Amino acid sequence: MKKIVVLASLLCFSIVSYSQSPIGKNGKQFNAGLGLTGSGVPVYIGLDFGVHPDITLGVEMSYKSYNDDYSYWDGHNNVHASAHHNIIGLSGNMNYHFNTILEIPRNWDLYAGLNVGYWVWTSPNNYSGSGNSGLGLGLQIGGRYYFNNKIGINLEIGGPMSGAGGKIGVSIKI
Repeated sequence: MKKIVVLASLLCFSIVSYSQSPIGKNGKQFNAGLGLTGSGVPVYIGLDFGVHPDITLGVEMSYKSYNDDYSYWDGHNNVHASAHHNIIGLSGNMNYHFNTILEIPRNWDLYAGLNVGYWVWTSPNNYSGSGNSGLGLGLQIGGRYYFNNKIGINLEIGGPMSGAGGKIGVSIKI
């Protein structure tokens, strides 16, 4: 009976200590990578801060540059042109990490959350496309795999990050 109690105690301890969020309360993490989108390749950097064992708040800055062919009417003729666009974004996010509730091992991190940001979109004055600066709201779901206690890779889908539908990159605990 004593062996069963000791074994059960060790098992419970290992599950609890192994399934908490990888960042944890008061933890910090640096993220950097590339956006996944149809035009241009956004780059991003960000920081996540653990405010609860399963919740992080983060800030992120992104940049995207691309060219676009378009047409416009100059009052006399239909003109074909190429436009160069730059998009700079600054956003904040909040994520819930599912490791504790789903008993996911610490080298994995599954999360979902909300983000809000402002994007400065610069285009030529005569550009008639749909791109413009403004406030953006979004949802994201993502995951990370940590190779060791410090470094991992991440994949995230969603969010308005400079027009990206997702992003891939590295995460480094600091």
